[in-house]
Amino acid sequence: MPKAPLFKAGDFVVYPTHGVGKVMDVLKQEIAGHKLELIVITFERDRMTLRVPVEKAATSGLRKLSSRKIMEEAMTTLKGRARVKRTMWSRRAQEYEAKINSGDPVSIAEVVRDLHRNVGQPDQSFSERQIYEAARDRLASELAAVDKTDVDAATEKLEKVLKAA
Repeated sequence: MPKAPLFKAGDFVVYPTHGVGKVMDVLKQEIAGHKLELIVITFERDRMTLRVPVEKAATSGLRKLSSRKIMEEAMTTLKGRARVKRTMWSRRAQEYEAKINSGDPVSIAEVVRDLHRNVGQPDQSFSERQIYEAARDRLASELAAVDKTDVDAATEKLEKVLKAA
């Protein structure tokens, strides 16, 4: 008995380095003489289409959307105290990028929490702001998909939690 496909057209999925995408199709294609089963994913925000071989889906980190429980855990993480290490910015920036690209909502929430600044603080560097926004946008896009809302509403929800913390 063939096992049911893990991903099917219409599913929202998370690809670690690109965030939330939508499965458009799972199809068989012949590439360079090899028959491959591919998951075709579109990323609305980047106007990009990605084809991931089914057998590489797990190793690439492709996963279904997080459960509501995991998203609640990420929201709780946002409420925690910022942990800013006193290491050089370049090293911290690498760690933050790695957390964002892990695709794990709780790790991404840690980056958002640690880099969140009240608007009145002008000491945030350009690269710090960029990493913060990348993390916030990534978290908001998954939250929007889980809450079945839009990214703006999800971003507002995140900002509200951060301001209340």
